Amino acid sequence: MGTSCVQNLLDQIEGIAVLNITDVTKLLDMVFSASEKINTSSDDPKELVSDVLKANEKLVSMLVKPTNTYANVSFTHAAVEAQMFVVGPQANLDKIPRLNTTNASIDIDLIGIARNNSGSAAVTFMSYNTMEDLLIPDFFITSDNTVKTMMSTVISATLPKTTNKTLTKPVNFTLKHSREINNSGNLSCVYWNISEWIVDGCSVVKINSSFTMCSCVHLSTFALIMQTSRSTSEDKSQPMESMNMVFVIVGLVFTSLALLTFAFCRWKPGVTNVARINLCISLLSAHLLFLLTQQFINLIKPHKVLCAVISGALHFFFLSCFVWMFIEAVLLFICVKNLSQISSRQRAMLNKGFLIVIGYAIDFVIVGVSAGLVPEGYGSEQCWIKVERGFIWSFLGPVCFILAINIILFISIFISLNLTLKNVNLDVSHMRQTKITVFKTLAQFVIFGCPWILGLFINNSKMMEILFLILNSQQGTFIFLVYCVLNNEKAVCEVDESCLSQARTKYLIRCPSSKKLRPI
Repeated sequence: MGTSCVQNLLDQIEGIAVLNITDVTKLLDMVFSASEKINTSSDDPKELVSDVLKANEKLVSMLVKPTNTYANVSFTHAAVEAQMFVVGPQANLDKIPRLNTTNASIDIDLIGIARNNSGSAAVTFMSYNTMEDLLIPDFFITSDNTVKTMMSTVISATLPKTTNKTLTKPVNFTLKHSREINNSGNLSCVYWNISEWIVDGCSVVKINSSFTMCSCVHLSTFALIMQTSRSTSEDKSQPMESMNMVFVIVGLVFTSLALLTFAFCRWKPGVTNVARINLCISLLSAHLLFLLTQQFINLIKPHKVLCAVISGALHFFFLSCFVWMFIEAVLLFICVKNLSQISSRQRAMLNKGFLIVIGYAIDFVIVGVSAGLVPEGYGSEQCWIKVERGFIWSFLGPVCFILAINIILFISIFISLNLTLKNVNLDVSHMRQTKITVFKTLAQFVIFGCPWILGLFINNSKMMEILFLILNSQQGTFIFLVYCVLNNEKAVCEVDESCLSQARTKYLIRCPSSKKLRPI
């Protein structure tokens, strides 16, 4: 699968003049399948990319049929959107309608071109969904050492089955920005010239926050590339990257300590830490994989399949974290509502096997369905979920739902415990115990994952970004402090042990056999 495959396909269709959309779609599948092998192929990637573009243009042009008046044909493929307009000698048009795809549009004087070709001409316009991963911005060679970022989808325009391809007027393209524009950067309209991106014959006409209009004196494959100062870009990102690494490593250390404590310490009969153990495993797996991926991103990114697999694994592990946070919140809520005991029916329903199945089955189903419906949604530039076509909501949707429920549960737990404590007469003021109780209350807020809601309010605020980073990277640290360091398993109250295992917040509760309150 490489240059020879694409070239062989081109040779086989050379003598065919017209194909239907079904056949063209099947052949496009073969071409894009070959393009996925570019990074693992021994062929020259640039040569193979050029062959893929040539094959796509050839296949789409075979949908063009001669007509006396005019015809408009369009179709949508998983990897490309295409639209064609054909003008015949008897066409009665003053101007050609604008050709549109989801992320781009083209204005071309096809009437004038038709007059130079005995009254007939055709234009094909294609907008690629994945080609920017192959035609990377680093192929834009400039004299200054800048950071280059692809700012749009890749588009192509050709004049198939047209003898005189000279443009009567410059052609205008309007390209939607694929990411937020950097006002300090330099935006260029570029086209692909066999082996590199160049700007000859193309210029920027208009720029706003969402779109850029380009004008070119020829047809080819086009895109938008942003150049930013390397020093400025690195200076801004380096402190946050270093801080992120430090906090994630600290969180990993304390998460590992918590797991070791749960595994090797002797716990009272009936005490179960299944939710916390699996939450720690998920946190450890997610943060460790994330850290390793970011450290070796330059080695991983060229291997598209590996990058997609890693993003799928990250999707699974982070979702697993949130599901186990939800389970921990539910277990603590049940215990607080039933401080004296948990009914046998509840105990049977919340056994270890049931919790483990729920904890991992939900994540597996969400990731499996997402991968099945939109397999190309995995493998962004950072080996994470792509934001295109709203696929990021396969992660944000479940997360927002769980966060909303966990916040409600946390408020309910806090109110229930506060009412319980108000109805009790304390014999002695325990200032230290009160401070620990306040700390554990706030710690449960972090353990339940509630600070993730801060991600919605960052909006370029460094303070919010740092706070978000600290709280969400230290969930393992809070678990270790609350459930291990500040945990006193020598409970003096003769209450049901399963309730004790859930009341890890260590609030004061009344012992059935005593009128005094004792810390647990």
